Formats: sequence, C-alpha cells, structure tokens
Amino acid sequence: MPVISFANAKGGAGKTTAALLLATELAQQGYRVGILDADPQRWITQWHELSGPQHNIEVISEVTVASLQGHIRELARTADYTIIDLAGARDAIVTTAIGLSDHVMIPVQGCAMDARGGAQILDLIKLMEETGKLKIDHSVVLTRVTSMVTTRALLTIKGLLAARGVNVINTPIAERTAYREIFDCGGTLYSMDPTKISNLDKARENARLFAGEVMQLLPVRIVRSQQPRRLFKVVRSAA
Repeated sequence: MPVISFANAKGGAGKTTAALLLATELAQQGYRVGILDADPQRWITQWHELSGPQHNIEVISEVTVASLQGHIRELARTADYTIIDLAGARDAIVTTAIGLSDHVMIPVQGCAMDARGGAQILDLIKLMEETGKLKIDHSVVLTRVTSMVTTRALLTIKGLLAARGVNVINTPIAERTAYREIFDCGGTLYSMDPTKISNLDKARENARLFAGEVMQLLPVRIVRSQQPRRLFKVVRSAA
C-alpha cells in the first residue's frame, strides 16, 4: 500500500485540493483510499461530513504524531492507497509523515514564484536524507495554474526545479470552478451536474491525468479474487 503525503510549509498552495482530487479519482477508478487528515484546518474532514459516505474512501480526522504510524498500519489492511494531507507548516507531524511516506507530493503554485513553503519541504527532505541516510522519493506538483500561465512559463519553472534535481509532475492542476465546488457542496467531480458547473469535463480530465501520473510512480494492481466475499486483493506492482 503506497503512502503519499502532501506537504508545503506555507498555506494556500493548493495542497488539500491536490490531495482530495487524487483520492477521489483513485476511488473512482476502483481503488480503496484512506485519507489521513492531519491538517488542523480539517478541510477534508469537513468535505467528508458534507458529502456523506463515499464509495472506496475512508477519512480519519484525529491524527497526531503518536497515532500516525498506527493509522497507516491499520489502513494497510483495508486501503490500496493512503493519502496524508498535512498542515501548512514544518513541524513534528510533517517530519514524521514524510519519513513514513513512499512518496511526498509538494504542491507549488504554478502562477507565482512564491515557492518558499515548497522550498522548506525540499530542504527538510534533504536534511532527513543526509542525517538519516535514507532516500525519500518526492515530486513537485504545480497547482492553481490559470490560463494566464503560458506553456513557456511552466517550462521555465520546471527547468529551475529540474536544475535542483527535483522531479515535477507533468500535469499541473488547473484553477477550476469545479475544484472549489467540491469543498462548498461536497461530493466528487463525478457527482456534479455538468449543466451547472463550467468546464466540468476539463476538470475531470485534469484530475484523471494527474492521478494517472501518480499511479505510474506508485503502481498498484487490483486483482479479482476467486472468493465471492472478497471482491479485491491488492498486489504491489514491481518497479
């Protein structure tokens, strides 16, 4: 079961939106997803309360440094993917979650050079790798990208990050009305009415492409079981 943390030391980077889009898209594709809401703002918890039970998604709200590893261990029995939404900070729970993750996603706004929060997480990962003699896989995902941001500008940002040896997810998360509506109204992109939400088809495609890249980085196969009461078993694909 891959564990994916979303971390940025500065709030407002689109971290929670990216985490929820990934979780709901994976669930839509048939994967069982556990979400650990470790953000004090509890946006995903509020979304879950507003939405009601969601197929293939379990949300755990009371997450502390002491309980984090236990939650991950429990979800390993029931979930195909575990997603951790962290606070916009650089604190003990962020450090612990990074150390327990198979991959750390660092959302950075694609329309601004204010990437200091992301840089703090990159520095933290580097420090943890050097002092702990371990390897922490991580990627930057550009978020809240608007039509004002040109392809050339995105390539420039990716080039700057690549110069630091940072992997960048090819699919940036666009600024979409549908993404705001998820938190305001609950549900998912697939429960929304396309006649009421502008460019819903583009929002769905954006989320699908983003999730597709994550699944390539952390592949999991769902295999049909022969036993009728166990619909699925999960096998981690070979790298």
